[in-house]
Amino acid sequence: MARPPSVSIHIRVRAPGRRACAEDIVRTVAEDIASGRLSKGLRLPPVRELEHQLGISKNTVQAAYDELVARGLAEARARDGVYTASPGIAEKDPFPSLGAAPLAFTPPRLPPPARRVPGQIELSTVFIDPELLPVTQLTDCFRSVLSSPGLVPFYDAQGYPPLRAAIAERLRGRGMEVDADDVVLTTGSQQALDMVGRALSGGCVALEEPVYSYARLLFEDLGKEVVPLPLDPFGGPPLEVWAERIGKARPSLLYAITSYQNPTGYSYSTYEMVQLLEMSKHYGFALLEDDWGSDMLSCGEYRPTLRALGGKHVLYANSFTKKLLPALRVGYIVGSPETRDVLVAEKRLSTLANVAVTEAVVHEFLDRGYYDTHLKRVQAALDERYLGCLGALEELMPEGVRWSTPGGGPTLWLEVPRSIDLPSLRERLFRKGVTIEDSRNHFSGAPHLHGFRVSYAYLAPDRLRQALERLAEALSEEARRSIA
Repeated sequence: MARPPSVSIHIRVRAPGRRACAEDIVRTVAEDIASGRLSKGLRLPPVRELEHQLGISKNTVQAAYDELVARGLAEARARDGVYTASPGIAEKDPFPSLGAAPLAFTPPRLPPPARRVPGQIELSTVFIDPELLPVTQLTDCFRSVLSSPGLVPFYDAQGYPPLRAAIAERLRGRGMEVDADDVVLTTGSQQALDMVGRALSGGCVALEEPVYSYARLLFEDLGKEVVPLPLDPFGGPPLEVWAERIGKARPSLLYAITSYQNPTGYSYSTYEMVQLLEMSKHYGFALLEDDWGSDMLSCGEYRPTLRALGGKHVLYANSFTKKLLPALRVGYIVGSPETRDVLVAEKRLSTLANVAVTEAVVHEFLDRGYYDTHLKRVQAALDERYLGCLGALEELMPEGVRWSTPGGGPTLWLEVPRSIDLPSLRERLFRKGVTIEDSRNHFSGAPHLHGFRVSYAYLAPDRLRQALERLAEALSEEARRSIA
């Protein structure tokens, strides 16, 4: 049986400023026993522990314990320590289970976790096929960083400076005025949203609808009123409706996913971005641009960003997470001299800093030129899968089904007839071995779209076709059921 833990005792020294003596130890233990602070059967601190704590010799401690034994206040147990043994105090449980008041948590509102069954084909995930990710090169970068003699032992709350400099250089190449000091590294883009949400002085945030569900849920959890702005992947944002809703609600921030919007796959036109900037000036709201998907555009060109068009007052967030390795969780937010310090302060309050080693690995990956090579390989693979997906949809989908054509990114939006019951379709597909998302989680109210996203980036072409064949079967079966 393991020894019980020793108790912690504060030895009261009679002569302040002096080291404790054996008499001080004896007197403290005797007084604590008499007052009931020490009950029978408690193991006193080991000799070495008190020797170190008080800065005295072990002989002094041992002499005190011998005196306590001689007085009948303690008993020495061979190879087990010294225990209190007061005959005047009734014996009781040395460490009674007193219990504590339970925590009163208010759990955040989150959608139920996705059902994952081995062998199921996940048709709606936003991730890229792990087979396309650069695991070997990242492993080499980890080895290099961890073996480096110059590994920095301390963290920088703003993030690893060489990586911030590399990010700023890349963004300048895309027409954005960015210095390394403007960049704050984050744990993916989710932490960037959290930092902005907590720093935001206003209580109202405008969001696209449908939108990345964890963005909406985060802002709501932070006590923000959410203003939904309808987005149609087939026709774009109805800007006049947006202006009307913004004019009534007067949000302090508008969050927009400008490239391959999650979940619809829609990308803003330059005209729409200019109109957003005009609205920002007119109604006085700030802009937070989430540009997570622009790296997945092939053809060697980038579309303009809100940050490039609107300047330093547009907050710009991006992430390496989906494109390199989801487990890395390295992202960043770009602000201005006026916002940077507040964002860093919010980051320090929540995490102090992020994992500098991981940030150094991403910098190594960029510095070696691996990232651009990797992007070209991923873009080529996604282009092939995208065109294959469009061909399979055209061949397999029944009448009334339509889909968006984003031209890049990892997903597209599939819209089905209103006569199709989506929960019933999900269950039917699940029984066929295919999982699709519950797209209601992307809406704050009644959905104005009736469909879900289809991921062509996650599935190998044969698995994607297999999933779409089963989807076509399930849609036909649901259509017959609705008629019956």
